[in-house]
Amino acid sequence: MTNGDATLDALPGPTDKLEIIYDFEGPPPVGRQIFAFHLGDDDFMTQLAPARTFAFEAEARDMQSRGLAQHLSPKDVLVISPTGPIENQFRFVDECARHKALDLIGDLYLVGRPIRGRILAHKSGHTLNHLLAKRLVAQFDSGSREAMVGRDTALDIRRIQRILPHRYPMLLVDRVLEIVGDQKATGIKNVTFNDIFFQGHYPGTPIMPGVLIVEAMAQLGGLLLSQKLEHTGKLAVLLSMDKVKMRQPVVPGDQLILEAITVRVKSRTGHVRCKAFVGDKLACEADIKFMLVDAEPEIRP
Repeated sequence: MTNGDATLDALPGPTDKLEIIYDFEGPPPVGRQIFAFHLGDDDFMTQLAPARTFAFEAEARDMQSRGLAQHLSPKDVLVISPTGPIENQFRFVDECARHKALDLIGDLYLVGRPIRGRILAHKSGHTLNHLLAKRLVAQFDSGSREAMVGRDTALDIRRIQRILPHRYPMLLVDRVLEIVGDQKATGIKNVTFNDIFFQGHYPGTPIMPGVLIVEAMAQLGGLLLSQKLEHTGKLAVLLSMDKVKMRQPVVPGDQLILEAITVRVKSRTGHVRCKAFVGDKLACEADIKFMLVDAEPEIRP
């Protein structure tokens, strides 16, 4: 990944630990500094923790001219002039590179799970670090979704029909792969050319209507809300949709992996955040709210 002249690369490592190699370049007297750190092998407390936040003299003067950091002096923060630290001294000859490596580890901690491999950074800052963290999370989530497809089914179509009142051609959840309490559900909708809506949308270029992708996500949301004991016997009726975005077309042969995460549930309303993926690509997302009403008993002839 790049951002201007900064680069950040994540690669497989030679061990099962995280290795960071940071290449920093600054104006005199800092110049070029290269620092390597092996998380778990090297001593964090002595090698990284003492490396302080720094600013070059021109940057510090600019911040203070804009009313920022007025309470700080060069004794509090490492301010570097062309001749060296002002009213201070370096704790390491490569303290700038060490602090940048420290920033990188802190930003990657946001991923929330162990990271193994080798990371090569050149002049990388928080913007690029955060982008890498987001990509690592997306990669992990994509792998988790795809691994779920081969697992045992949490709800098959017969159990889904006992909960949802929808029937052909409007039942758009084929299977629920996983339900985590009443907090998260993952399901699938297999998209085939036999789906009735492809007859008119569009005959020459079949594309699944976006409103039906949202409907599939909403149905999974209804299945998730049904897991709360106090809502047994209630029906989740669509109340509102917000932040709806169509990211890419869905065509025959695709398999939609649906996700619904509970945001808030009250006695008469529910709010879920939903996404639909094709492989690792986000196809649609929406915030969906429901009204929970008493289900009418099914009338049989």
